[in-house]
Amino acid sequence: MLRGSTHRRAFLKAVAHGAAATVTVPYFFAGRKARAAETRSKNDRPHVGVIGTGGRGSDDMQAAARFGQIVALCDVDRRQAERARQLIGGKPDLYGDYRRLLDRKDIDVVVNGTPDHWHTAVNIAACAAGKDVYAEKPLTLTIDEGRRLIKAVKQTGRIVQVGTQQRSERQFQTAVEVVRNGRIGKLRQVWVALPYFSTRGGPFATLPVPPELDWELYQGQAPEHEFCPQRTHANFRWWYEYAGGIVTDWGNHHMDIAHWGMDCELSGPVSVEARGLFPNPQSTRHYNTPDRFFSRMLYANGVELLFFSSLNERLRYGEVQPHQETSPEQIEQLFGKDVPDEIKTMNRNGIMFIGQRGRVFVNRGGVHGKAVDELGQNPLPAGAWRVRPDPDHMGDFFQCVKTRKEPASPVWIQHRTITACHLTNISLRLGRKLKWDPQAERIVGDAEADSWQRRQQRGRYQITA
Repeated sequence: MLRGSTHRRAFLKAVAHGAAATVTVPYFFAGRKARAAETRSKNDRPHVGVIGTGGRGSDDMQAAARFGQIVALCDVDRRQAERARQLIGGKPDLYGDYRRLLDRKDIDVVVNGTPDHWHTAVNIAACAAGKDVYAEKPLTLTIDEGRRLIKAVKQTGRIVQVGTQQRSERQFQTAVEVVRNGRIGKLRQVWVALPYFSTRGGPFATLPVPPELDWELYQGQAPEHEFCPQRTHANFRWWYEYAGGIVTDWGNHHMDIAHWGMDCELSGPVSVEARGLFPNPQSTRHYNTPDRFFSRMLYANGVELLFFSSLNERLRYGEVQPHQETSPEQIEQLFGKDVPDEIKTMNRNGIMFIGQRGRVFVNRGGVHGKAVDELGQNPLPAGAWRVRPDPDHMGDFFQCVKTRKEPASPVWIQHRTITACHLTNISLRLGRKLKWDPQAERIVGDAEADSWQRRQQRGRYQITA
């Protein structure tokens, strides 16, 4: 098992206390007292605790069970935790407060499947408690949180893999290798297309808090609101209080591949100008993230990146109403006049790399383009730049837990990925172009916009690490 020295345990405990000292809330149910000697598996597999057991959390839990023993589950919704326990055989202990799970000395690995506004606090606390972490995307709620998380990961030496699993799928790796080895010539432009997910919804009625839910803890750092069911579970991502909408949700996946192919993984844009369409009235009883957007970014290497909703790939997720039609006037308002019609009428999501000599398009359905088709007769040479082959994202994480090597999707890369998405949200909400200094990580010449790198956090839940 992964065990540190007594001195290291004491150090990490002290760091954990400092990181979570302001999060002082009761937990409403707890599992049995941890007894490491009784929970050891015969083959000494790492012990895993899962924090946040909803859709993605449960999926990650089942993936992690192939490599480790799931010994504890934590969720502020007791019914959700009990449902996840049945999926995994009915044995793990249950908790309502993630700190009680992190207190267990027998847990080596944490899977973090919480809503976005809890990602950073849980990740930092888990690192401080001496746990390695599989962290769901989007990595952070704000740009400032990313810097704090990187600091914590470096100080504690923990392995943190971000759940951008496209990095471990061969079609994305192929696209990146083809582009970075110059098979489409000098890269000029990249399109990052996301589905048009409807966020129409509301007004929603406020209801009494169900007895199985710790609503106070669920809200965490976010502004306090009366309870309505649509603020939880699958629907949380359509509220700006808890997430960044489709821009950060799917955006973290596809922007990651774009930056990888552009060789900008540890950098970012130098300018961002974004616009969005909001389908609902501004109120606390309606979803408040845009469902259609367009962002134009320029990078220091001269590559232009166009990040947008694919208007004709219409998907629904959660308790939402049907899509709105986008009028010709709205299309022009969103995209402007100089964007190719192909973008305005696009009916698929994915990443398009456009070079001097051709194009490559990739998404979860496959990778396409003449340069890809020619690989059979003209493969990349032995000395070509290659990605590290990682066909199993969760498996790569557990392998790195053993070897202490950098995982396929580390926080310093994903911080830069999600920063581009956060800048898009800041620009479209403020309604103006931003100049970004990727080295200093600040918005230049606009103090108001630069202040949006952070959000006000409720006092008891401030992230102070």
